Amino acid sequence: MYILFGILIFLCILFFLLFHWKKRKIICKLCDMQLQEKVCLLNQVMEPFGFCYSPSQDIITSRIDAWQRQFGYCSLYDKTAVHFSMVFDCEPVYFNYNGRTWMFEFWKGQYGISAGSEVGIYCSDKILSPWEYDKELFKSVSDRELLTLSVTTFYKGNVLFTASQPHWWLTGFCPGKYCRPEDLTIRVSITFRNEAMMYCFLQSLVQSGYIKCGISVCDLTVTFVIAKPFSYQPCCKKCCKAKWAQFKNRIFCKLYMWITRPFICTLDKILYLYCFLPFVFRHMLCMKKNRKQKYHKCYRKYKKSHKKIKL
Repeated sequence: MYILFGILIFLCILFFLLFHWKKRKIICKLCDMQLQEKVCLLNQVMEPFGFCYSPSQDIITSRIDAWQRQFGYCSLYDKTAVHFSMVFDCEPVYFNYNGRTWMFEFWKGQYGISAGSEVGIYCSDKILSPWEYDKELFKSVSDRELLTLSVTTFYKGNVLFTASQPHWWLTGFCPGKYCRPEDLTIRVSITFRNEAMMYCFLQSLVQSGYIKCGISVCDLTVTFVIAKPFSYQPCCKKCCKAKWAQFKNRIFCKLYMWITRPFICTLDKILYLYCFLPFVFRHMLCMKKNRKQKYHKCYRKYKKSHKKIKL
């Protein structure tokens, strides 16, 4: 009995020493790498997940060629987001232009262990009636329809980051940062290609509840602030599931910060996580992947059942 107990203690000590040796080796390796080398490595490992690192803002953002582009958008994404540890405010703006219904949507809140915001541009193949909005699978816009987007995210009045780029889905995420959606405010700027499209969007934005004096227009650029959304929010946002998701998010944020405590910036923290605990790294970035894929399957099932009811 004592021999087995001694062997167990020896194995525990050996495991601890190996664990500590691996940790120190990874820290030394990252400290010896040049900044550009680390940025290239992180972008390389995040490319399959559709994301990249922005050194100027120290955030994770979406790639313009992200594979998520093929899935588009439907309202089911927002309604079931809480099941994937995402609790956010969403603000969709629908308007008709050039024979199609367009949807610009804005998100801000907690995405697992990251606080952040999103701006997405989608459109349908035809003009939709309002009752069809929730049932439609909107497509991501093509390259020739990309607009210059800019989003500045504030946490309780302090700037978290600013992202700006011609895009179809502009995002910014701060890993390890916990927040409530109501604590975030985003200032959005959109540069349109022509006045006709801009005025269609402005009209819909005012109809959604935004006052004209709170909207700035400079040439073809529209700027406005989203603090509390005017649109209907998914009913699951304030339910027990959302509270449980936020409780887990807070715990995991603290764990992330504790595990990566040898480093300060996001670049080093995520690379350290990738080398030290690769399964945790994959789980952190697979959140969006699983969300889109599972939502898309749910949407296809929903459309099939809807067709059967019509017949």
